[in-house]
Amino acid sequence: MGYYYLILGAGRQGTACAYDLARFGEADRITLADANRDYAQKSVDRLRRLLSPSTKTQLEAAAVAVQNHSELVDRLRGAGAVMSAVPYYFNPLVAKAAIEAAVPMCDLGGDIEVVLEEMRLSNLAKAAGISIIPDCGLAPGMNNLLAVYGMQRLDETSSVQIRCGGLPQTPRPPLGYRLVFNLEGMLNNYFGKAFVLRNGKVIEIESFTELEEIRFPKPLGECEAFVTAGATSTCPWTFEGRLNSYDYKTVRYPGHYEKIRLMREMGLLDRRPVTVKGATVVPRDLFVKVVGDKIAFPEDSDLVVLRVICRGRKNRKPVELVLDVLELYDPATGFSAMERTTGFSTAIVAAMLARGDIKDKGVVPLETAVPAGPFVKELSRRGIAVKEKMLYIKNKRKR
Repeated sequence: MGYYYLILGAGRQGTACAYDLARFGEADRITLADANRDYAQKSVDRLRRLLSPSTKTQLEAAAVAVQNHSELVDRLRGAGAVMSAVPYYFNPLVAKAAIEAAVPMCDLGGDIEVVLEEMRLSNLAKAAGISIIPDCGLAPGMNNLLAVYGMQRLDETSSVQIRCGGLPQTPRPPLGYRLVFNLEGMLNNYFGKAFVLRNGKVIEIESFTELEEIRFPKPLGECEAFVTAGATSTCPWTFEGRLNSYDYKTVRYPGHYEKIRLMREMGLLDRRPVTVKGATVVPRDLFVKVVGDKIAFPEDSDLVVLRVICRGRKNRKPVELVLDVLELYDPATGFSAMERTTGFSTAIVAAMLARGDIKDKGVVPLETAVPAGPFVKELSRRGIAVKEKMLYIKNKRKR
């Protein structure tokens, strides 16, 4: 007997999630629901072309307004799991509907304030007997589960460093970047609140700081990384008192940071309205409108790089465990590397919810609710390889 999945949002990630669940989620039925039913139908038509004729999953498109609570609850009833791929600020609305419909839920997430709002619904979710897991995409999501996987491979862990980026395979001017999701969302990550663990305590640090150089194997080579918001999710609080440090930086090609910094210093990313020839304009809104189309490059292939470094002890010796993922655009399906790592990651969690593999009830952090080892095995089934390297650190002799 298979499962019924409901996916809210028929965009890139929702479509990738539906494809993955049809292949690996033992799905009898998948509904892709969107505010625009025609948009959802186009995604369903694409999936039918991509999936094998032997696939028995019933695919259907539907219209739903997530702001309409009663309509959303009715749509959710009977699903084995619901995955939210709508804009992150709608996730608390979806969570409330999931609780009333008593349907397990996961979402792409991406904003810590929204996640904390969801967490406040935990007792209601427990009473409904369901699990709700926020922040299940790439970063936040896969990055934090790989950190847990790395920690489990060591006897003791003192620190975790995560570096991740979605990039074009071949950088182009003006920013050496291809837009792989909403530009406004990217800027929110660049300049939002960043929470990390330092000296065993949760602290808020300024985002878009602490620029560093980082080298990866070919085809990437030399890159840069800097602090951004959101990707650590709830991990600093989960691991407070257990780890000395836990942090995250976004990876970009060299020079990207300096160009964005210049535009910020010139006021082009300000939120404060200005008057231009009698019209009121928000500089950042104008920037998003003008620049977004110029860095979309939809014909260019992308890649995702993710590195997790766990330091601690193994067999009583100091070690550094490095976990690397390098994922590329898939020409066979047309799914980008970002879609594969984000949509597929969330689909793995949705399938675990439907199967009953997640035992914790309530609104629960990904890093405590989802078993990291089985998650990594599921990535391998999808051709997403996690390369592992254990380095024993030699103690320097004192002179």
